[in-house]
Amino acid sequence: MDESLKLPGHDWPEMKPGWVWLCGAGPGDPGLLTLHAVNALRQADVVIYDALVDEAILSWAPQAEHVYAGKRGGKPSAKQRDISLRLVDLAKEGKRVLRLKGGDPFVFGRGGEEAQTLVQHGVPVRIIPGISAGIGGLAYAGVPVTHRDVNQSVTFVTGHDQSGNTPQSLDWEAISKGSQVLVIYMGMKHIAQITESLRNAGRPASEPVAVVTNATTKNQQVLETTLGTIEADIAAAGLEPPAIICVGRSVLMRQVLDWQGMANGEAPRNLDPLGRGKPAESA
Repeated sequence: MDESLKLPGHDWPEMKPGWVWLCGAGPGDPGLLTLHAVNALRQADVVIYDALVDEAILSWAPQAEHVYAGKRGGKPSAKQRDISLRLVDLAKEGKRVLRLKGGDPFVFGRGGEEAQTLVQHGVPVRIIPGISAGIGGLAYAGVPVTHRDVNQSVTFVTGHDQSGNTPQSLDWEAISKGSQVLVIYMGMKHIAQITESLRNAGRPASEPVAVVTNATTKNQQVLETTLGTIEADIAAAGLEPPAIICVGRSVLMRQVLDWQGMANGEAPRNLDPLGRGKPAESA
């Protein structure tokens, strides 16, 4: 894909001077951009992008100034207030501003806070959703977040709050009892505390868990483990953030749905990982 590729005929929105568009760039693979995101990239004067945005995506905006504003735990990062006010300043200068965020801006991405700041300062905004890592990243690992033989609910939680600690407001007992499958963002730093909370709330040590790091990128790694061994297994595998963690029996489906492994010539490990005893089409 390059600049010669034309967007299909459509009433594409125009990015006007003084506007800020908050856009999700997806979980990593540039191919998971939406067409609205590509349209925005081609019009922007300035692109303010996050740490989890693949820089190959910026090639869609050669005309724009590219400004890094990544926030990564444990590393020097721009303050959120400074990022938000920079967006305001650029818009007030009459720039066409694209705020490009990994995943979806409204899923643990501070998009709501940034958009609110802009509106409070009289800056018009447009929101462009993106594929969240908790869905797209797990799909690349062969883990469906819903499967009707496993779950009728899925809960997305964050592994840390504004202070960088495990959120004190989370009721782990209610979460454990209320949802068969849990998807945890930014949970690596506090994985011992999180898994202890889940086990104390009644989740068994044998429950399947998948840890997906650098999801959808060429550096993606997938660890299949359990609640009882996850901390030791992460350490043994040498995994590092960013990571998505999925807890629940849907993780077992990776044994039959590891489509990337199969594309590389690997055979499915188990055609019936849930033990249904009948063909999938009979569901």
